[in-house]
Amino acid sequence: MNTFSETKQPNPGTGRFRLLGGWVERPADLQPALEADISADVVIIGAGFAGLSTALELTALGASVVVLEQDFAGFGASGRNAGYLAGSMGVEFELFHKRVSLEQARKMVSFYDEGVSYVERRLRELSIDCDYNPSGIIRAAVHPSQEKKLRHSMALGHELGSLTRFVDADEMRARGIPPAFLFGCTQHGGTLDPGKYVMGLRRAALQAGVRLFEQTRLLSYSEGPTITCRTERGSASAPFMVLATNAYTPQLGLLRDKVVPLRVSAIETEPLSKAQLKGLGWQGREGIVTPHWTMESHRLTARDTLLVTTKQLGYAYGSGTPNQPDTAAYKALCQALDERFPTLRGTAIRACWSGYISLAYDALPVVGATGSRHNILYTAGCSGHGVGTQSLVGYLLAERIGGIEHPLLAALRHKTPSTLPEPLQWCAMKAALAGVNGLDRHLNRRVRASLAR
Repeated sequence: MNTFSETKQPNPGTGRFRLLGGWVERPADLQPALEADISADVVIIGAGFAGLSTALELTALGASVVVLEQDFAGFGASGRNAGYLAGSMGVEFELFHKRVSLEQARKMVSFYDEGVSYVERRLRELSIDCDYNPSGIIRAAVHPSQEKKLRHSMALGHELGSLTRFVDADEMRARGIPPAFLFGCTQHGGTLDPGKYVMGLRRAALQAGVRLFEQTRLLSYSEGPTITCRTERGSASAPFMVLATNAYTPQLGLLRDKVVPLRVSAIETEPLSKAQLKGLGWQGREGIVTPHWTMESHRLTARDTLLVTTKQLGYAYGSGTPNQPDTAAYKALCQALDERFPTLRGTAIRACWSGYISLAYDALPVVGATGSRHNILYTAGCSGHGVGTQSLVGYLLAERIGGIEHPLLAALRHKTPSTLPEPLQWCAMKAALAGVNGLDRHLNRRVRASLAR
């Protein structure tokens, strides 16, 4: 049995827990910290998918760009996620389709789907090899009772332009999908190595002349026609600033009332043997997510490991983002691994890690501008869909700075529901997470009961 016992709790920095995501290592060519007062056309804070994509697109428009990163490119969510390049299939349509017009809702859905096409195009243009497998994503049920929810989501998605196709049990088996996954729906996209992707963006940005300063934390910034970003040993000034800091944005004093950082965790097995892989089938290696209230995701990697993510979310008081192990989440993930893949019980866990996404109460992206001159742009609220959406946002923000408001960017502008002040936020999040975890545990008990018959 795959276990994660309290007596084997991971020790940060050693053993199975990784302070970094499971896809990245500190780069050998770590860029020096900022130690001067410099200027540019645009200063970008954060070197993940959004920050680096924005920098590359701006450079292509002829702008001089400075990127400040508190650790190294890809250290945050971009190097910790599951590596799903997914479209609109997993979007929670119910949370927003009645809050905006039908036309705007359809454009919002188009934004998610366009994110897949954008990344696929950029992989070709920038010659980034990140083990992309365009197999499609399957949202797969583990219990017959999930069919109603799945079909309702599909129907609402179709109304809004999200093109999905139902996959029945016969097709699931013909495709070699592991038998724990009964039926589902599928959409374009696939899986990739997010570490190789973000490092490919980093390499391309450096080659394009972007001035990247790693290990450079933003301490403060001033508003006005010229924005000055102050760091420990220098400053960067520009007419525009982009905050591409996602879950870390509230700690900079912005979006605290709009987004909530949520901790997401992952476990990865040791490489599977040829016999284990053959026993699984799963020849297409499709990325699988489940329609639980807090989804599970399961995928094979190019290094022949099995990655299981999400399952159990966490919230830290005051919108904190502590980089520490979540033993309870890893144990829940190990249990999910055992239950969905019984032939792999006993397979050793290679690594585990945690990281933060940001979520708005309507689960939509939070993209906009602030400051006395509206020259501070921000993007957050990826809600676990950051590979495609945050990459595409880089293109949209670059056009906005260049004077063009892209229709997809305009469609994302809406009134984001306000979050709660502490301690109400902590109480509400803990109650909500406990509630959905309880519903998912009940469903999983029904799955186990049906298998025991």
